[in-house]
Amino acid sequence: MVNSNVFQQTVRQARTITVIGNGQIEVQPNFAEVQIEVSTEADEVTEAQRENAVKMNQVIQSLLALNIPREDIQTAFYNVFPRYDYIEGRQVFRGYEVTNSLTVKIRNINEVGLVIDTALRSGANRISQLEFKLDNEEIYQNQALQLAFQNANSKVQAIAVSLQLPYMPQPIEIVEESAGRPILYRTVAMTEQAVRTPIEPGIITIDAAIRVKYQY
Repeated sequence: MVNSNVFQQTVRQARTITVIGNGQIEVQPNFAEVQIEVSTEADEVTEAQRENAVKMNQVIQSLLALNIPREDIQTAFYNVFPRYDYIEGRQVFRGYEVTNSLTVKIRNINEVGLVIDTALRSGANRISQLEFKLDNEEIYQNQALQLAFQNANSKVQAIAVSLQLPYMPQPIEIVEESAGRPILYRTVAMTEQAVRTPIEPGIITIDAAIRVKYQY
């Protein structure tokens, strides 16, 4: 009779806890971007283009006079459209519209209102967008991620205490959740008043979220 020894190995199934950690920091923006447009209309497209070019050149020169570097002034788009009226169901041609748009980076937040007013006085007739932004945005995003991880650890510690675990769970997987781009938008009302257009940059809120899986 042959005796055989049977070795039985018991494998403990890994148990896990998954939590979402959130982090948030508030930062003052350090530059702004504004979209400045010149729109002109005329019966002939060449006339609309000529008038538009004259006004836009005036706008650009006025911005340069504010010591805005030329590299911070960039064409966003240039459009030429025929315009029509509809009279008693009929399409009636009424000329052309030419729109030239600039994106201007303003490094001094305190001069945003001055830049807008100067552009309007120089011939611009539309301010379509104003955004407050951050240089080195990834630095602040990383800080928010650190806070998110601390938050996740606090949550899992609370869970471990509630479950009366003999030791703290260890993180085995960390996944960054998608977060919105931290840009603060403002709309601008054009005015003919002599006072400077009031612009408040406010605070940019940067959010981060991570999903952390812990093993215990």
